[in-house]
Amino acid sequence: MHDDNSSSKNEQESVLRGGEMEASVGYRLRLAQILAYRNFEEKITDHGVAPRYLGLLGIVSANPGQPQNKLADAIGLQKSSLVTILDRLEKERILERRAIPQDRRARGVWLTPRGEKVVTELAVRAADHEERMAKGIPAEDRERLIEMLGHIIDNLRS
Repeated sequence: MHDDNSSSKNEQESVLRGGEMEASVGYRLRLAQILAYRNFEEKITDHGVAPRYLGLLGIVSANPGQPQNKLADAIGLQKSSLVTILDRLEKERILERRAIPQDRRARGVWLTPRGEKVVTELAVRAADHEERMAKGIPAEDRERLIEMLGHIIDNLRS
């Protein structure tokens, strides 16, 4: 009979470690981000590229019509990198870019009706994913972690 717990424990013991990097906040953040997104994308295969960009789509949902440069700043990307992402999401009919009435040179970004539906569905699945990811971490520790991450983000933006 196969014991899933011992198999998982053996896999964890065989993972290569980062040595002194294990004590680095930046290393741990990046590793957690890579693993979290990889795990999420492996489980959600029915929404094209949308799961990869759920954070961006959440910002667009909360701030419809924002210019591309403000979105790039919000997620820490160069505008040229964001344009490529927006092209993909527009091709999948998840968002659209239109001229902003107050500034015809700037293009704002909105979710399409399909995009709104996708974001709603993915948000539910992301919440389930977050519960699995944070299993064993008490709610107050999770709140403190989110607060601390906010400080790190603010420090990096200033």
